[in-house]
Amino acid sequence: MKKNLHPAYRPVVFRDPSAGFAFLTRSTLTSTRTVEWEDGRTYPVVDVDVSSASHPFYTGRGRILDSAGRVERFNQRYGRA
Repeated sequence: MKKNLHPAYRPVVFRDPSAGFAFLTRSTLTSTRTVEWEDGRTYPVVDVDVSSASHPFYTGRGRILDSAGRVERFNQRYGRA
């Protein structure tokens, strides 16, 4: 088996700055920035744009589109062939 083939798998903090939410998990991602976690250790931090704390699907703030109304409006405008 070849050595040094796979990237290092280590603890990394993923942070969503817009929601003020962060979680510690293991990943192969690297980062030059670090953050001190709750356990007192320093871990690399990766900032993400969307997380479960800020995504509308998980927060319940999502919009439901009225697709039936759009189809009816299209049929009224262009007629049914």
